[in-house]
Amino acid sequence: MPSNSQANDVPRSALGRLASWVITHRRRVLLVWAVLFLFGGYASSQLTSRLSYDFSLPGQPAYETGLKIRHLWGNGGDPPTVLVVTVPQDSHVSAADAQLAAAFAAGQRAAPQVRVADVVNTGDLSFVTSDGRTTYAFLFVPPNTGFGPNRELAAFQAAATAALPRDHVGITGIEALSSGGSSRGPSVLIETVFAGLGALAVLAFVFASVLALMPLLIAIVSILSTFLVLLGLTYVTPVSFIVQFLVALVGLGVAIDYSLLVVTRWREERARGSSNEAAVVTAMETAGRAVLISGLTVAIGLLSLLVLPVPFLRSVGIGGMLIPLISVAVVLTLLPALLVRVGPRMDWPRIRTEASASKGWTRWTAMVSRHPWRGAVTAILLLCVAAFPVLHIRVGQTSAQAEAQRGSAHALYAQLQAGGVAAGVITPLEILVESSRAAAVTSSLRSVAGVDTVALPTGTNGTRSGLSDVIVVPTIESVNSATLGPVRSVEHAVAGRAGVLGVAGEGPGQQAFTSAVYGNAPLMLLVLAVLMFLLLARAFRSMILAIKAVILNIVSLAATFGILTWFWQDGHGSSGLFGIPATGAITFWVPISVFAFLFGLSMDYEVFILSRVREEYDKGRDTKQAVIEGLGRTGRLVTSAALILFLAFVSLASAPITDIKIMATGLGVGILIDATVIRALLVPSMVVLFGRLNWWLPRPLARALFVRSEALATST
Repeated sequence: MPSNSQANDVPRSALGRLASWVITHRRRVLLVWAVLFLFGGYASSQLTSRLSYDFSLPGQPAYETGLKIRHLWGNGGDPPTVLVVTVPQDSHVSAADAQLAAAFAAGQRAAPQVRVADVVNTGDLSFVTSDGRTTYAFLFVPPNTGFGPNRELAAFQAAATAALPRDHVGITGIEALSSGGSSRGPSVLIETVFAGLGALAVLAFVFASVLALMPLLIAIVSILSTFLVLLGLTYVTPVSFIVQFLVALVGLGVAIDYSLLVVTRWREERARGSSNEAAVVTAMETAGRAVLISGLTVAIGLLSLLVLPVPFLRSVGIGGMLIPLISVAVVLTLLPALLVRVGPRMDWPRIRTEASASKGWTRWTAMVSRHPWRGAVTAILLLCVAAFPVLHIRVGQTSAQAEAQRGSAHALYAQLQAGGVAAGVITPLEILVESSRAAAVTSSLRSVAGVDTVALPTGTNGTRSGLSDVIVVPTIESVNSATLGPVRSVEHAVAGRAGVLGVAGEGPGQQAFTSAVYGNAPLMLLVLAVLMFLLLARAFRSMILAIKAVILNIVSLAATFGILTWFWQDGHGSSGLFGIPATGAITFWVPISVFAFLFGLSMDYEVFILSRVREEYDKGRDTKQAVIEGLGRTGRLVTSAALILFLAFVSLASAPITDIKIMATGLGVGILIDATVIRALLVPSMVVLFGRLNWWLPRPLARALFVRSEALATST
């Protein structure tokens, strides 16, 4: 009978053979990743300037109308900046028409790409507050291409301020409110360092040795290598700026999680007496296989975004898909090379080993296994309570009240509202119409429900090439599904009207996005569910476990969105934790992005646990024993991995942009729900309840999935 060490010296799978090859050629492998690491460092410094800030919706009427407006004027179609001018205490706006006209003209000379609509060139007194001391002007500026200040806007404001030395000049609007009036963008480096330090603390607890540094090293190489590939991708297709945050922070968590699984199994095999090389090979054949499957599940989740007809979400899907794939490549090649070369020396001091399963998790799983019905019912009740608020979720833009609660942008917006200006001043609509019919359209729109102001600037600010841009200010800010009444009323009023080419603006854009994305969401879910089922059925050699995993993921996501709705939309805790009151809606692109990432990320823990349960079952244990041993071996690992990812999302939530905070919160909450209620309670309960049914795989499906007959024999 060969010893455990001798038996493990012979690779039994493709991953085992890969590990043997890496061990033999470890110097070459280390050199290749060292080169990629260096080039990745350079790529990270060049990437930001090549990322896209485009939220286009090709084919949608509102977006196409906006394109026509930008083609004519070089700006417009998006919410304008609102310039606010307050005259001195002893003055009145009506007496300063000449100075205002001169100041705005000076601004346009300094920034020719800016278009102005104000009280002077519209003659509309709705642009003046009730006390007569404050007026506002819409500044339509070219789209910005980064987090920094818009140069055209900055030049206009500086020139106007210089021309009005006695007046107070400031800006507000949706963009200014969302950033608190600051042009400072989030720092990817600072957030990643913060998350990395948190991860290192968790790893130090898990390994209690210098080995804690190895997963962090793997994560750094993975992130920089992903940046390198991402930089190349920007020369082929536009990549959204959002991807850089996801690569840095999600990549950090994913790479560490995968490394954690492999290194833990390597230590376990060494504790059993295997040689270092044999332990590496076995770890790759077992934990490495789970890593490969997990990486594919995350990639499939993000690949589903390609179904949506929205370029920036597709780029998030393509760019995000690189995160797990490159992390898997690094873990399956660089990690075994490092373990063979320096692993034993880094495993010092060996305060904790993996010789036996976690006593705490073994006791917990044994208790759940004795009372599976109680565990399942408790988990389902908790998930139902968490998911309940999702029934009234609203998708749209963050309300102005939930944006910056201090700073000049907030103060100026409040000042305008106190002066009788409609709250919808930050979300005006633009009606593109033939100039010969502009006056009639302007007049008719004034009587439409929900409309406060309708104006048409004189000269080229309002008319160009035979077309006019009529500006409509709704009574309320049109930012989500609950506040789009005025938008629908305006669209209905101009629908089919001769000479009207279309309606653009924030509200119409919200409707267009909802139609484009959430109209295709069922197709996205179907594609994702089918692909995930096939992958997991092949991995677990079980139809039941695959179906259960997909269903539980959907339940977990419902609970996540319920908590997100309760916390952010309804404002139960967002003010106390972030200083941000109820948002009134969940930002339009966040739910679909959270869904795509979480569907794959949360499946990681299902794969980690059930892969080990399947392994124990194949060794001859019954289902209950396999669950107890499997969760006893992986429970601490899953908890630690979830905590590391959670810390990465906490770091992401420190970004000064409310939308990113909402997304980070959703990802963090989803990971915690999945690692606790789902994987630690509901999964073991259900697997025990299903018993031998867990391992059933119909032979036709097995043949379709290329499951070998000898492997299928243990599934029946």
